[in-house]
Amino acid sequence: MDSFNLETNIQNTWCPGCGNFGIISAFKQAIQEIIKNGFSKEKIVVVGDIGCNSKIVDYLALNSLIGLHGRSVVTAEGIKLANPELKVFVFLGDGAGLDEGIEHLIHAAKRNSNIKVILHNNRLFALTTGQFTAVSPEGFKSASSPFGTIEEPLNPLKQMIVSRASFVARGYSAKIEHLKNLILAADKQDGFAYIEVLQPCISFFNTIEFYNQKVYELAGHDISSEAAALKLASEWEYNAEGKIPLGIFFAKSRPVFETKAYSFIK
Repeated sequence: MDSFNLETNIQNTWCPGCGNFGIISAFKQAIQEIIKNGFSKEKIVVVGDIGCNSKIVDYLALNSLIGLHGRSVVTAEGIKLANPELKVFVFLGDGAGLDEGIEHLIHAAKRNSNIKVILHNNRLFALTTGQFTAVSPEGFKSASSPFGTIEEPLNPLKQMIVSRASFVARGYSAKIEHLKNLILAADKQDGFAYIEVLQPCISFFNTIEFYNQKVYELAGHDISSEAAALKLASEWEYNAEGKIPLGIFFAKSRPVFETKAYSFIK
């Protein structure tokens, strides 16, 4: 079997132009580089959730598991704890990660489980036709908020930084090379890694032009500084018109949960 071939025979059902195509392209390139550098394909596991985002698992010829809605992160933690030699990547959407499963995301970051979470952020529930989520902009009209949501959006980057994640980054599905490099950097970082990917849903909230005009790549800041990371993460509050930074906001090593857990086994 060709270890570099990650294709499957499953028909892709994403909408034409969906941001998920950019994410899977970046992820495949990153995984192929990881395998090329000597890591066994058989020791890579992808965990999906529920939604358009997690169809990605069907399109990758890798060991995989689909979890319940909002429960993919804790499922991935169990896999990593059972076999710390595995590389475990999680794919989920903003609805699963920041609504149903936000408690799992926060606690995985807090305990510093050595898993890598890639959150597809289209700022709505796409598969169920566009209901608002925790990161939808205030005033967003949807099937569940026909007069516009009255809630202010959450800033998940700041939430992950203060929850003590070891690695916090943001990418954009249209910047494939940049996103690939973020995934590789997350893989090299011991501990919990969170990558938010801005992923336009062309069917229910097409943000392509908005992101194309607003995003810029970070450079030259101290990624080990929590204060600096929080300041950068505050530049765009998911409800504003300001510039949107992309890149690594924070990266700092601290003791890993699985290593600490196994230290009790004599």
